[in-house]
Amino acid sequence: MAAFGARLQRAVGERIGLCVGIDPHPELLEAWGYRDDVDGLRSFALRAAAALAQHVAVLKPQSAFFERHGSRGVGVLEETVAACRDAGALVVLDAKRGDIGSTARAYADAYLRPGCSLPADALTVSPYLGFGSLTPFVEAAGAVGAGLFVLARTSNPEGVEVQDARAADGRTVAQLMVDHVAALNAAETAAGAPLGSLGVVVGGTVGPGAVDLSALGGPVLVPGLGAQGATADDVAAATSGAALVLASTSRDVLRAGPDAEALVARAQAVAAAL
Repeated sequence: MAAFGARLQRAVGERIGLCVGIDPHPELLEAWGYRDDVDGLRSFALRAAAALAQHVAVLKPQSAFFERHGSRGVGVLEETVAACRDAGALVVLDAKRGDIGSTARAYADAYLRPGCSLPADALTVSPYLGFGSLTPFVEAAGAVGAGLFVLARTSNPEGVEVQDARAADGRTVAQLMVDHVAALNAAETAAGAPLGSLGVVVGGTVGPGAVDLSALGGPVLVPGLGAQGATADDVAAATSGAALVLASTSRDVLRAGPDAEALVARAQAVAAAL
């Protein structure tokens, strides 16, 4: 399989160039006429996948909203990932995993090992146990042509105390994470890849200059568009210099459902505004 960076670049060029989160919030289930239980979860998630996966470049199920329903909810997540990929969309699984040693390897196996039940095209991961703790994820992703999106500068206000802290050389911790990813991407792009397969997450509301993305060589996943307050201009300001920006929204599109045509039309409108 082609590396994730190349597949992502192609998908954004051929489809609606947007990442839509499949986030089954209880209020969204209710708005679509479903109960907040496993049956409602399954109806909501598969209906969203059926409507969007044929048209949108990337779909991003949020694992937490499936896990809250227990083992049957995780089963629905497996169905949703399979339905999205079968229809041609790339799947970024939003699980923000991060651990050390054998535990990190086990998490990597859960989402990136050949034959696993949740085979994501890319996975969100947290580097804040030290960037080296992500090595099992990096190795597992590279072995199967998958990608990673590493949390760098997130939009939640609590993140500032860690991410804006300064290292001895004056760089912020968030910038250190970006630079680590850039170093790994450099080997892939030097070998001729059009885009590195390792990306970072930068919140759409962080403002201009929070991190320097000009040398990243990979994609930037930008959550926060729409319901969280970020505008298209905010996304542009936060990601100046990036090679590929993948803006992400969930409720701003999902609130147009459950009608399939309305969901696709809203995704098209959001992408056009970007």
